[in-house]
Amino acid sequence: MKILLINRFHYRKGGSEAVYFNTAELLRRAGHEVVFFSFIDEKNEDCEQAVFFVNGKERVSRLKGIRNYFYNSEARRNLELLIERERPDVAHVHLLWGGMSPSIFGVLKKHGIPLVHTAHDYRMVCPAYTFNCNGRICEECHGSSFYKCALKKCSKGNALESVMMAMEMYWRNAFFSPENNLAGIIYVSNFSWNKHLQYRKALGNVPSIVLYNCTQEPDVDLTGRFRRDYFLFFGRLSYEKGVDRLIDVFERMPERKLKIVGTGPIEDRLKDDVASRGLKNIEFIGYKAGRELKELVANASFVIVPSQCYENNPMTVIEAYSLQTPVIGSDLGGIPEIIDNGKTGFVFSHDDVNGLVNVIEDAACLSDAEYRKMSLNARRFFDEHFSENGYAEKLVEFYKSVMKI
Repeated sequence: MKILLINRFHYRKGGSEAVYFNTAELLRRAGHEVVFFSFIDEKNEDCEQAVFFVNGKERVSRLKGIRNYFYNSEARRNLELLIERERPDVAHVHLLWGGMSPSIFGVLKKHGIPLVHTAHDYRMVCPAYTFNCNGRICEECHGSSFYKCALKKCSKGNALESVMMAMEMYWRNAFFSPENNLAGIIYVSNFSWNKHLQYRKALGNVPSIVLYNCTQEPDVDLTGRFRRDYFLFFGRLSYEKGVDRLIDVFERMPERKLKIVGTGPIEDRLKDDVASRGLKNIEFIGYKAGRELKELVANASFVIVPSQCYENNPMTVIEAYSLQTPVIGSDLGGIPEIIDNGKTGFVFSHDDVNGLVNVIEDAACLSDAEYRKMSLNARRFFDEHFSENGYAEKLVEFYKSVMKI
């Protein structure tokens, strides 16, 4: 089988891209052929299909960028050229809305190629895609009143972006509704599946599957370390990830060390905040990937996921478990589905700073035997739910079901 993988980014920007590339590797190992379609970026990984990639907003005028946000004609033209050369059997898109745009729907239908979509976020039912407005959970649109996104400036407090997101939702649902153009949907948590159907019941008519993300097995020498040197946050530095709240917590715990790995829109503000408070127990590491990142995760006492938004199936948890590192996570979205409280880590109430302080203290005070048991439980949970074994097989079976073969 030849699979066309489509994504807004063709470099390892975040969790969605990790899944995108992991999926490609798994499919290839299973004997399938994979081709890619994405946007041009200097950070892109090498790819034979790069000649068909689309100019991103950095390479077009502002006016054209706005138009492409709603309907990207270049994406449609280039995808058709790619399809005519590669003749894929099925297409699988990850990040789509507001970038690649629904312009690709017609081309795929024309060539009889079913389109499967992995719902990494909530963009099919929430204009701002996270059910989060300026740091707070928000469901006021109720799946249809998208003008509220514009009124509340849900997109990082930016009025223009919020208006565009609201307009794009109205436009898309009127002319390119997901239920009429997707052959299948992959939800990465039960929470996500339920939340999508709560606000758009018509999505229930699209064949779907709940399939947790997976990640590659780490090198053997990275496991079994049982180190307890520091707590670790790794991921995008943005408001909805709750890093600012984590800094408040560790200010109250100067004897506990926190390392922060990643970059993002509030990186400078967070660094200035830590410096102005004189917090010596918090260290910013910057962007890390590959072996270097895995070393940091493997040597951490706990990975902390303090999200203030509805996370689906965060790769940070999965990657931590693969390295036998337990996790402390908030009680939002799909996170509680994948943390067995007290066994593979701890769950805390997302709006309870004192509760998080207490949880971190409890974690730090585990005996060596208790910590070792929790670490082994985390790895066992990974083997049962997130390992590569069987993932490609389930995915291909879903492809075949939407292809009706």
